[in-house]
Amino acid sequence: MSDATIPIHAIKGRGTATRMPHRFEKDVRAAWDDGWGTLEEAASGETPPLQTEVTFETARSAISKNDSPDIHFDYSVNPYRGCEHGCVYCYARPTHSYLNLSPGLDFETRLIAKRNIVEVLRADMGKRSYVPKLINIGSATDCYQPIERELKLTRSVIELMQEVGQPFSLVTKSSGVERDLDLIAPMAARKLAAIYVTITSLDGEVARKLEPRAAAPHRRLRTIRTLAEHGVPVGVSLAPHIPFVTEDMEQVLEAAWEAGARSAFYHVIRLPWEVAPLFKEWLELHYPQRAARIMAHIHEMRGGKDYDSNFATRMKGAGLWADLVRQRFQKATSRLGFNRERVELDLTQFRPPGVAGQGSLF
Repeated sequence: MSDATIPIHAIKGRGTATRMPHRFEKDVRAAWDDGWGTLEEAASGETPPLQTEVTFETARSAISKNDSPDIHFDYSVNPYRGCEHGCVYCYARPTHSYLNLSPGLDFETRLIAKRNIVEVLRADMGKRSYVPKLINIGSATDCYQPIERELKLTRSVIELMQEVGQPFSLVTKSSGVERDLDLIAPMAARKLAAIYVTITSLDGEVARKLEPRAAAPHRRLRTIRTLAEHGVPVGVSLAPHIPFVTEDMEQVLEAAWEAGARSAFYHVIRLPWEVAPLFKEWLELHYPQRAARIMAHIHEMRGGKDYDSNFATRMKGAGLWADLVRQRFQKATSRLGFNRERVELDLTQFRPPGVAGQGSLF
């Protein structure tokens, strides 16, 4: 699968150990035993830690429009391509294929930063044809992944949205969102911001395997508490639910409620395109004794396939197992009090931006 042998057990802090070829690639390389013991030698030797490489991109547009009926936002803005968190299940991994990069290791080690994202977003919002609707920041990759600490592209996007009164939501696994509370809290008071924190499991060992460079579960709970204490509408995402891996749904909801979350949602695991073989490899490494059982239940929710892209079922699945997961979620959220009040963000405050650096007289 790769032009270099990468021992999977030696990859630390990464979600996958494979630079698997993407679906548009014609040439596929595989490790081959030449009879001189080179494969065994490489597998037993020390491998240097993988470094993250950031490339800057000049974006031509900033806003992506959503027409999927099962997604509850109209526009999205993504400051980055690829994500250093390394979540093995990430549905966005196949997007790296369009860059001629691997959805495997490249997705989490070769990142693209849109250096002019704010300038392009300002221009997009300034068009006469622009109609303000809810924007989700970082729908494809986490907008608070580690490189945001230095690049601050997400912060600059939120600064612009504060300037023009544009409401936004975002979902993150990072405590980095706390850095921008000086912007987010005042916007939340004006009904312009809502934050969702993903917690797939409270088990630190499970989270470390699933999401190796994301914040630990207890740290994410503290982020929920901090956001709530500052008056920010905060919810918890349990996406994705993975059969026999993330099985503490009720405990996650209880902890999130105690921390201050008042809305919650979940999705079942999605395995489009190259995500399926990567996830199966991950299962064989971390849960070999139950890998077949896990995949059998995923297939049961997906009509016998790894993935079904049908809008009606792709988020929640179908069948008996999907119904059981739905019932568990509904009973737990109802008992605790989640989702009793819908967070309505205010679109009426939007005012078109002026030229960068130019203030308004009114």
